[in-house]
Amino acid sequence: MDGEPMEVLSADESWNLLSSRTLGRLVTCVDGYPEVFPVNFVVQRRTVLFRTAEFATKLFTVVMNAHVVFEADDHTVSEGWSVIVKGIAQVLNTSDEIEEAERAQLLPWTAGMKPRYVRVEPTEISGRRFRFGSAAVTD
Repeated sequence: MDGEPMEVLSADESWNLLSSRTLGRLVTCVDGYPEVFPVNFVVQRRTVLFRTAEFATKLFTVVMNAHVVFEADDHTVSEGWSVIVKGIAQVLNTSDEIEEAERAQLLPWTAGMKPRYVRVEPTEISGRRFRFGSAAVTD
């Protein structure tokens, strides 16, 4: 990062970092209000794949408005990163889509049935890496 407090990441680096995480946040909008859902996920073919229950609010929101934002991040003591994917969420319905999703071996973290797969097809990805530290004070 060459001393800079923030670095813009390439799409490749953003996908690599996103692939290294398993927990992120899905952001949707219903009736003009934002909704944020923590979800476990995998990256498959440069898309974001997650599972949900049949009658879950997540499923309802992406059916009502497929335009979503997905974010994941991580940090250490000295630096952190954040990757944001803007895209279109699609509930997988065909047997081919579901078979491909099942190959990702995405297991639900919480108890209960999560039979529905949702794939976020990206329209844009952006990533940033941040160096932590105090701001320089000038007179």
